[in-house]
Amino acid sequence: MHTEISSVPGAPERPNEDWASVAVPASGQGGTLVLLDGVTPPLDDDGCEHSVPWFTARLGGALTELSDSRPDLTLTGILSEAIRRTADAHRDTCDLSHVRTPQATVVLARWGAERVEYLVLADSVLLLRSPEGAVRAVVDDRLDLLPPGSLASHAITDATVRNKEGGFFTAAADPSVAARAVTGSAPAAEVRALVAMTDGATRWTEVFGMGDWADCFAVVAKEGPRGLIARVRELEASPSYAYRWKRHDDATVVYVEL
Repeated sequence: MHTEISSVPGAPERPNEDWASVAVPASGQGGTLVLLDGVTPPLDDDGCEHSVPWFTARLGGALTELSDSRPDLTLTGILSEAIRRTADAHRDTCDLSHVRTPQATVVLARWGAERVEYLVLADSVLLLRSPEGAVRAVVDDRLDLLPPGSLASHAITDATVRNKEGGFFTAAADPSVAARAVTGSAPAAEVRALVAMTDGATRWTEVFGMGDWADCFAVVAKEGPRGLIARVRELEASPSYAYRWKRHDDATVVYVEL
């Protein structure tokens, strides 16, 4: 197995709220990939005394440990238990019912001799490439299906669609959200490599339209995760770039050859 990870904050004065890991079990067989994109809260109170990086590190650590140590659990079960553990770590000090309690998007993959399992929640993306070079994207498209105006402001988003029926879901404090994730599996023989990306990196395809997912995978395979992020940053620097919330977002790319 070969893996590369690159993660670049959106601004040097702000902490990077993404989190990523690739782990190999002690047996040396199989492995796991975890990628989280922490959701930046508005400047007002979010009911929690902890930072988003604190949350993603806790959740990411739990996901990595459970993915490696509990082959009996499905990825949905692993995400549910990891959310519960993380919530328990600050349940006594924070208001976990707050709509902006720390939360994150999730990409989770686990592979062994027979199968590659995967899970995606919210707008991070997982790409699977076959030995023949075909690329398949695993996406949670609920954000793309929102009613017009749902993302017009933080207040509207939080009141109408964030972690609500008919809206979109993130990993926050409710373990039942794990059942909302997009999940599946493929025979191990049909997957040669994986790329996981937070939306700060998927902009190359989703915002700037520089190529489809197969083209995006090709950039990562040739130039590495850092190369894709550098391309995104160059595009974001253009004076004509009409961004909604942030010119630059935290961008993380994980590349794994199986």
